[in-house]
Amino acid sequence: MPVLAFLILFPFAVAFILFFMKKDSKGRSVIATGGALAELVAAVCFAADNFLHHDLTMGTYYLSETHTADMVIAAGELCLMLLVFSQAIKHHKYYILFLSALGTIPALYLDLTGISETSSAHLKVDHLTVIMVLIVGIVGSLICIYAVGYIRDYHHHHTEYQDRSGYFLSMLFVFLGAMMGLISSDNLSWMYFFWEITSVCSFLLIGYSKTPEAVTNSFRALWMNLLGGCGFMAAIVFCVCVMEITNISQLLLFATIPAMAVFPVAMLSFAALTKSAQMPFCRWLLGAMVAPTPTSALLHSATMVKAGVYLLLRLSPMMYGTYTGIMVTVIGGFTFFAASLLAITVSDGKKILAYSTISNLGLITAAAGCGISEAVWAGIMLLIFHAVTKSMMFMSVGAYENSTGSRDVEDMHGMIVRYPKLAFVMTIGIFGMSVVPMGMCVAKWAALKAFIDSGYVYLTLFLCFGSASTMFYWIKWLGKIFSVSRESRKHEDTVHRSEWAAIYPLTFTAMLLCLVYPIISAFVVNPYVQTAFNGSLNRLTAPGPADDLAGSGPELIAAISTEDFVIMGVMLICMCILPLGMKYVNTVQERRVLSYMSGFNTGNDRSFYDSQGEEKEQFLSNWYMNEVFGEKKLLRPCLMLTSAFLIVIMTACTIGGLFI
Repeated sequence: MPVLAFLILFPFAVAFILFFMKKDSKGRSVIATGGALAELVAAVCFAADNFLHHDLTMGTYYLSETHTADMVIAAGELCLMLLVFSQAIKHHKYYILFLSALGTIPALYLDLTGISETSSAHLKVDHLTVIMVLIVGIVGSLICIYAVGYIRDYHHHHTEYQDRSGYFLSMLFVFLGAMMGLISSDNLSWMYFFWEITSVCSFLLIGYSKTPEAVTNSFRALWMNLLGGCGFMAAIVFCVCVMEITNISQLLLFATIPAMAVFPVAMLSFAALTKSAQMPFCRWLLGAMVAPTPTSALLHSATMVKAGVYLLLRLSPMMYGTYTGIMVTVIGGFTFFAASLLAITVSDGKKILAYSTISNLGLITAAAGCGISEAVWAGIMLLIFHAVTKSMMFMSVGAYENSTGSRDVEDMHGMIVRYPKLAFVMTIGIFGMSVVPMGMCVAKWAALKAFIDSGYVYLTLFLCFGSASTMFYWIKWLGKIFSVSRESRKHEDTVHRSEWAAIYPLTFTAMLLCLVYPIISAFVVNPYVQTAFNGSLNRLTAPGPADDLAGSGPELIAAISTEDFVIMGVMLICMCILPLGMKYVNTVQERRVLSYMSGFNTGNDRSFYDSQGEEKEQFLSNWYMNEVFGEKKLLRPCLMLTSAFLIVIMTACTIGGLFI
């Protein structure tokens, strides 16, 4: 318990100190770096202690009597509402007032009247909690270390923005503390409090530059997540007043009588869909790209969007054969497919990563909605691989932007020669996200098998076609990195040391995960899945709302077979050959020959003389297919389609839940 309390409270303390420190002081960098390292070490120690000394099969529970803490949380909820009110009034966004009050006032009423007080434990630690603590503690802390050097370079290149680096770093640490509280909370009211902190933090970070675009995008993120918060609060009120329960573990006990839990599960799933930026709520995450890169890295990998899929994975045993499960699988699967198509049509590196995140979160969402253990296994493994790889990709793109002033993929031509270290990191990231037999592909294979076994044919189609388009945009990016002009020369490495101090460990972790994921599966993921589904591996009968969700079935079998260790060897060979091959590319410039360019090459592979003797520039560009399914053609119809589907299913779940 002391280590868990440290993980939750320490980031808030560091944030408080950083907020009031002077601009660009050396002490601020030391405190931010030291605080992040302390959080990282505490997360690793917490995981080791729980695996060595605690039985996580049924979970370890903490804090039964929490009246004082409940009052502190009530005060915190009031402060969050007042903060949102002040910003909404300042920018004349009055609809925000209604959404904030709709979610917060019922929470204050439940806390102050004592209706929601319970003797049940408020915190719970099990295998999934430990997985999330490691993701937030390791990835999130490294992002905070990266941000120390990045934000200095950012303001060096963007002198038009007010330097509020201390405020920026403090918000990153608040994010860490809120996520630690959220993933360890079993009490729904406590989870809601931390849930709302992440919503407000994302709003403040997205609007950091205070430009009109940043302000507009920050309020879009705020209202969408506050809308999800209202759904979360509706579930809490129903659970407390109708079902007389307060904890998510108590809600899961209703798996055997799912009709009783239709409404709260639907509302919580709705909240999770907004938080995870699933269609039709994906625009807030796309708008978040205006924020400095550490914000994007943290939102996409260790906080915010991961909170949504975390909740869906918790609720997965309740979704098998229900309308809520159908809603989650359809929206998740369709988002995976549509977002992967949209990623093909953009060249902005951060926007490609944003669509990729939305797409992969859609796959995790669909896996959770299936409600079978195979799919949940795949969803958890996808979550782990995605967190590490995507944070690494965002950091490298941010470092490249600070070095060159551009984050456009087209401007990364010949990056293997100009910035070989960043090219190496990006190559590992692209391989990790797309190439067989790397981690994401293994998890996608497991998801494909689960979708086939579960009978959800449309999910299988979404996964197949979505994976094909995913491969297309990653390979386009990789091709740009390795396309070298004759006169390309290595440029000076201006990336700050603190940025490399975060990028290299994540790169190593991404490579290591490819080798050790059978161990993670055997000792962490499988035990959680077995417990969550009461020892049943699959429910492969035709899904139906009347089915017993606890189910029975064959004993949990190993998700990784012995043949897969051959794949481990292939992974190791690929990882060894890759850096050697990249080093070889850097030594063969003398062997290159001039390219044919529909004219006489001027000697630099960048221009040629045409038939009239005029010199013309050559530029090779990828095909983005905007005229086929660009953002203007595809995004709005996708949002309208998913909105209509969501409204219909949510209405059915609401009516079914309120009139049991």
